[in-house]
Amino acid sequence: MTVSKRRSAPTELTASAEKKLLLRLRRAEGQVRAVIRLIEEGAPCESVAQQLAASRKALDRSFYALLGCALEHGEIEQSEVEGLLTRYV
Repeated sequence: MTVSKRRSAPTELTASAEKKLLLRLRRAEGQVRAVIRLIEEGAPCESVAQQLAASRKALDRSFYALLGCALEHGEIEQSEVEGLLTRYV
């Protein structure tokens, strides 16, 4: 993937975006802790898988929020999104 020249320097998250991202990540952290607890307690595989799926979804939403922020602030070009999704998702 060819990286194009950035339109602006990296931008910090707005206070609102940062708050939302941190809430998502804390939710994911709690879900990962629940996965660990389930495994330690010998829970059925389906229960562990369900909690893992919830954790992954929370992390995916965090990733997409950051990607949207990067687009909004010109840190990445629209043309780069497909390559980033292919690379990281």
